[in-house]
Amino acid sequence: MLIRKRRGWEIPERLATPEDVYLNRREILRSMGVVGAGLGAFVSGFSWPSTALGQGVPGEPRAVRFPDWPAADQYPAERNPLFGEEEAGRPVTAADITLAYNNFYEFRVDKRNVWKLVERFETRPWELEVTGLVQNPQVFDVDDLIRSMPLEDRVYRLRCVEAWSAIIPWTGFPLKALIERVQPTSRARYVALTTLMRPRQMVGMQEQRHYPWPYHEALTIPEAMNDLAMLVTGAYGKPLPKQMGAPIRLIVPWKFGFKNIKSLVKIEFTEEQPKTLWNTANPREYGFWANINPEVPHPRWSQASERLVDTGERVPTQIFNGYGAYVADLYQGLEKELGDKLYR
Repeated sequence: MLIRKRRGWEIPERLATPEDVYLNRREILRSMGVVGAGLGAFVSGFSWPSTALGQGVPGEPRAVRFPDWPAADQYPAERNPLFGEEEAGRPVTAADITLAYNNFYEFRVDKRNVWKLVERFETRPWELEVTGLVQNPQVFDVDDLIRSMPLEDRVYRLRCVEAWSAIIPWTGFPLKALIERVQPTSRARYVALTTLMRPRQMVGMQEQRHYPWPYHEALTIPEAMNDLAMLVTGAYGKPLPKQMGAPIRLIVPWKFGFKNIKSLVKIEFTEEQPKTLWNTANPREYGFWANINPEVPHPRWSQASERLVDTGERVPTQIFNGYGAYVADLYQGLEKELGDKLYR
């Protein structure tokens, strides 16, 4: 008899492609034991500042807590007309779904339990250090940074490597606006990004010691300067909730979700290609680039289609998640050299 022991870095397939399909918001809330208790009980354990909670769930109260953050008055921001709901190609996924379905390994592997574990996570005060090969290194207070940047709202498609997807309205500012402020030197070729390391509050770090914490990711300078790359501080017209990566995270919508690093504390400009967490933990399955391509399967499942988290419907995956017009030119000349590695 062959007994296979799962290695520490492997994602159980039951988590990557769950059998149960959530057909609507009421079924999601019922599966979490929330419908009977009322939505107020659901949100009382963490700070979610969205009045969208409860919409479309007849009879459910909309008791929400608005976080008392210094920059909370900056929301909602004006919608960028280039990135609206129509451009995303599908309706926005309801907030009460995306709040309860989060990949945030620092808290828990199970996406449906992250929201329960973030209450003790302290997101103020918070500083973001920008260092490395730059002419103007700085340490920003996150609320001062939010107030000083041109915030805008963008609706983006979010595609996870586990083959599920959602449509989310994010609020933030272009990453290139921060890059222009710190002025990288001519030697800088990469941008390394690092998440907070706080195991006492982020219980997943204690439970999953085999991962090379803290979470770390990276982009090339051209990728980071692309118009789509965004530092996000809000969602659904309100400040970013904890389970979504508060208080500041990265969004690069043409890449798989694990590149969209959360709860940032450090950005460093380097000459050498930085290591990334998933590529370090499992280089066979997760590479540096992580560009979305339906023709390049994950070693354990197809990427040709994706499951919508709100309806369970499967739809075809688009190259670069549908953003090829913005980013395809970044990789001209690399296709022949890197082949499939460009999408891993």
